[in-house]
Amino acid sequence: MELFFVLHIVERTKTEILLNLHKELNLSLVLGTLGSGTATLEHLSLYELEPSEKAVVGTVATGATLKELIKLTKRHLFIDVPGNGIMMAIPLKSVCGGKTLAHLTEGQTMGGTVENMMQFDNELIIVILNEGFSDNVMDAARGAGATGGTLIHTRGTGRNKAEKFYGVSLAEERDMIYILASADKKAAIMQAINEKCGPNTEVGAICFSVPVSETAGLRKMDEE
Repeated sequence: MELFFVLHIVERTKTEILLNLHKELNLSLVLGTLGSGTATLEHLSLYELEPSEKAVVGTVATGATLKELIKLTKRHLFIDVPGNGIMMAIPLKSVCGGKTLAHLTEGQTMGGTVENMMQFDNELIIVILNEGFSDNVMDAARGAGATGGTLIHTRGTGRNKAEKFYGVSLAEERDMIYILASADKKAAIMQAINEKCGPNTEVGAICFSVPVSETAGLRKMDEE
């Protein structure tokens, strides 16, 4: 049985609709947080736009439920049209214990396969950095081919050990940026972030990536 961690990033005004879709499919574990777009103030001013406020919603779905969730988000949120949010599915390698598996999949349609599970055309780059330096990271990322990202404010733990390892001062208040990129651009983007904003800089950024087997809302990227 295939299992996926499914991540949606949509406008906050669409949060209730998205949560109702999760409820309709009996998804028992739904995690939500707030985020914001990473467009610079200069770009926003140029086009007379307001900063975008995002909702980030995650859940665990079987392969069969994932297919239904994709259909519903396309139908109700038009997420297959660029500009209406993005959706991505990250394959889970393992689950600890039968009770955990039962909890995660309770009420879901079992079975089902996703055809391109092992064809990772896209990857999710996760960047963790000191608070207030998101523009630095996104400037570096865009210079290497990234088209955008989503910013989430977090609070870090284990700061003392991290400072000892990297030899730099790290803030407790941290930012996290999600950047969805095509697999062939991923390495260049991560290298640019590390060189310009890495652990030895005031930005203190560390980054890693995970494979994404399914996406929606990235038609422009898929056509390139």
